[in-house]
Amino acid sequence: MADAQAIGRPRTSLNVGNFLRRYAALSAIVVLLAFNFAVTPNFATWQTLNVNLTQVATIVIVSVGMTLVIATGGIDLSVGSLMAISGALAPLIFLSPFGRDHLAIGNILAFVVPIGVAGLLGLFNGWFITRFRVQPIVATLVLFIAGRGIGQVITNGNLQTFKNPSFQFIGLGRVFGLPCQVLVMLAMVAAAAWMLRRTLFGRQILAVGGNEKAARLAGVPVAPVKRWVYAISGLCAGVAGLVVVSINSSSDANLVGLGMELDAIAAVAVGGTPFTGGRATVVGSLLGALLIQLLRYTLLANGVPDAAALVVKGAIIAGAVWSQQRSMPS
Repeated sequence: MADAQAIGRPRTSLNVGNFLRRYAALSAIVVLLAFNFAVTPNFATWQTLNVNLTQVATIVIVSVGMTLVIATGGIDLSVGSLMAISGALAPLIFLSPFGRDHLAIGNILAFVVPIGVAGLLGLFNGWFITRFRVQPIVATLVLFIAGRGIGQVITNGNLQTFKNPSFQFIGLGRVFGLPCQVLVMLAMVAAAAWMLRRTLFGRQILAVGGNEKAARLAGVPVAPVKRWVYAISGLCAGVAGLVVVSINSSSDANLVGLGMELDAIAAVAVGGTPFTGGRATVVGSLLGALLIQLLRYTLLANGVPDAAALVVKGAIIAGAVWSQQRSMPS
C-alpha cells in the first residue's frame, strides 16, 4: 500500500504540471482578472471590456490563420502587409464613381475583392514555398517587404479618409450589444477549431506538420495542403485589414497591420501551439491574445510605462516557448 502511494504521488504531481502547462494562458488570465477586479479602478465596467475585446479582435483574426500555418511547421510574415493591401483596396472600390453610384454593390465588392486578393497573395506564398522549396520565413518575407509597397502604390501614398456606415459596420457596428468585429472573431475561431477537429483537411494539416515525409507516404497531398493553409492565412489578414480601416474611418498603407505579424505569432506561441508543427489550438491562440492584451492593460492601468509592458510581453513569449520545449518528448 505504501509503495502504491509512493508511486501515486509523482503521478499526481506530473498531472498537475501537465495541467498548468496546458492551461497556462487560461490560468494567467484568471489571475489577472482577479487582480484587476481587486486593484484596478473602473475595471469592472462594460467600457473596459469593450476596449479590451475590440483591441484584441484583429490580432485574434490574424492569429487564426497563423495558427494553421504554424501547425504545418511554417510561418507567415506577410500578414501585416496583406492587411495593408486589403485596407487600401476597399476605399478605392466604394469611393470610385461606380461604387458611389451603386452603393450596395460597391460595398459588397469592397468586402469581397480585398479579402479575395489577400487570399490569392497568401496562396502565392504557399505556391512559392512548395514550388521552389523555399523556407517559409524567406518566402513570406517577399510580401512582408513588397506588400506594403503595393498598398502604398494603390493609394499613391495618400491617406484615404471616408464615411461609409454600411461598410464600417464590420468595425463599428453592434449586434445584441456586442461589437461586430468581436462576433466575426468568435465565428472565425469556432470555424477553424471545428475544421481542425472534425474535417479531413484539419487532420491533414496536423499530419503535414507532425511529419511531412510520413504524411506524403500516407497519401496526404502535402503541397496543396500547405498552399491552402497560406491562402487561409491571407484571407484572415484580409478580413482584419477591413476591420482596422473601418474603425479608423481611413486607410493608411504605411500603418495598417504594422507589426501585426509579431502580435499574431506571439498570441499563437503563448496559446500553446508549438512552432515545430503537428499540434494546434486555435482557442489557445485566442486565449494567448487575450492574455497579452489583458497584461498590457493591467500594467498601463497601474502606472507601468508601455516600454516596460513590452519587456514583460517578451518575457511571457520566452516563457511560453520554454514551457513548450519542456513538454516535448526528449
